[in-house]
Amino acid sequence: MKRDQTDAAHSMPDVASSKSRHIQTTLDWVGMSEIHLPARLSDTLAGERPIAASIQAYVDLEDADARGIHMSRLYLTLEETFGDCAVSAGSIDALLRTFLDTHKGLSSHAFVQLDFEYSVRRPSLKSNYSGWKSYPVSIAGTLNGDDLRIELSVEVPYSSTCPCSAALARQLIQDAFREQFGDVGTISAEQVAEWLGTEQGVCATPHSQRSVAQVRVLLDHAEEQGFPITALIDLIEGALKTPVQTAVKREDEQEFARLNGQNLMFCEDAARRLKQALNGDELYQDFWLRVNHLESLHAHNAVAIVTKDINGGYLPIP
Repeated sequence: MKRDQTDAAHSMPDVASSKSRHIQTTLDWVGMSEIHLPARLSDTLAGERPIAASIQAYVDLEDADARGIHMSRLYLTLEETFGDCAVSAGSIDALLRTFLDTHKGLSSHAFVQLDFEYSVRRPSLKSNYSGWKSYPVSIAGTLNGDDLRIELSVEVPYSSTCPCSAALARQLIQDAFREQFGDVGTISAEQVAEWLGTEQGVCATPHSQRSVAQVRVLLDHAEEQGFPITALIDLIEGALKTPVQTAVKREDEQEFARLNGQNLMFCEDAARRLKQALNGDELYQDFWLRVNHLESLHAHNAVAIVTKDINGGYLPIP
């Protein structure tokens, strides 16, 4: 009976490896997406932490005669690699090389991408409170021969207040002031201050909106100290200066309003701030960024895209 079961297993058909009739052509990528696995990841500032990742894994199919790849080998390699090792440049390199080793004669390129939410505890602007803030993060690795490419992408929400709208609001406040005090000969600073504290005094406010910075950087994967996720988020929020808040008291909300008033920006301004900050950090070999101002005035969004603009680098495509 045991021999019969073994013989049956040996005789099971492998349609993917067969040379059956099909359109003979190569394919750029074949694999799987939406693979949900737990993993461990090391952040250069926060240390090692668990993540729940949605993974894409692919190899190319350069053998035009082959019907398909070995999907199960990709999945099993993911399970084994990230079950034993934390996600790092080294483990991604080993993973992708195993993808190719298990597809010899079929593939010469390999790709993996992990998408996950990364939570960082953020302090309030003025009070002693703090809260968790979640950022969408992606880590992607591509292996072409011995050329390993590691990319880190983050999305960071922030607030943007329109400079044009702010100028128009100031003009309306000036007009209201003239109407209120135009016929008064002498007024005291206290009278003006009291009037400015009323709804009539601040009769117009500029429009602002939640905005999102999408930043992708090419990392120097020679470093095995972890991924600079928190460091990159800190750099982005530090450049924009108006990060979305978590726990707030009234003093935090007031400080948030002050920061917005002192950092008026069109999407072009935000993109330039981020470009300057990223150009000043030697850790990132290349970058692509897109800022999205989710307009409160318009039904459409305002967008700016910029790259580091190096030969062979990221293209400024939307």
